[in-house]
Amino acid sequence: MPRTASLAKKSIGLGFLPDESRHGFLIHVPAGTAKGGRIAISEYWGDRFSGAEITAQPVPGPADPSLRIHLDRGRWAALAPAFWEEANRRLRANGLATAKLVKSPAKPIPMHPSLGKELCVLCWAVEEASIDDIPNALRNWEALAPEERWWLYTMTVATTGQAMKKGVGWRKALRAAIADHPFVKGEGMPPKARRELLGHSQLTLEV
Repeated sequence: MPRTASLAKKSIGLGFLPDESRHGFLIHVPAGTAKGGRIAISEYWGDRFSGAEITAQPVPGPADPSLRIHLDRGRWAALAPAFWEEANRRLRANGLATAKLVKSPAKPIPMHPSLGKELCVLCWAVEEASIDDIPNALRNWEALAPEERWWLYTMTVATTGQAMKKGVGWRKALRAAIADHPFVKGEGMPPKARRELLGHSQLTLEV
């Protein structure tokens, strides 16, 4: 059941609840449009990640264990609109405020942990794939249930979750399964039917 409008007013970014949460993700988008700029996605827990002041967190260094993704701007531009559409659909279903995709936001974007995990899975799948493979990766990612994405995140982050651990273990497997694996239209159950069957209109707001 959708949450109340009063709760929606308390969320910032993509579903982050600053008065309740002690776990979430930040998306750091560099200023400007330089092709060399890289989008960083980091994950935080505890008092370090609570309240609206979380947007003052600096970009983690390359070796920081909290850094999950270092993605080039071209790949980010190719996948972000589809991810934002999916995220906003889920936020609306939970009565939470939606967020507009901004190319160069002034501050980092806080994100609900469930959505953060799903975005990491998508980014890990395409971080070393050809940009031409991203539409295929998006179709395969969209065909996964949220719970399947969370499971893939849990398995990957346990061994190769730091941003610089590219191309090995589960990170390599995600690329093969999501970006390289061909999507065949008509195979399996459509994503909409899968969501309806498994009840995937909800965020599952665990913290």
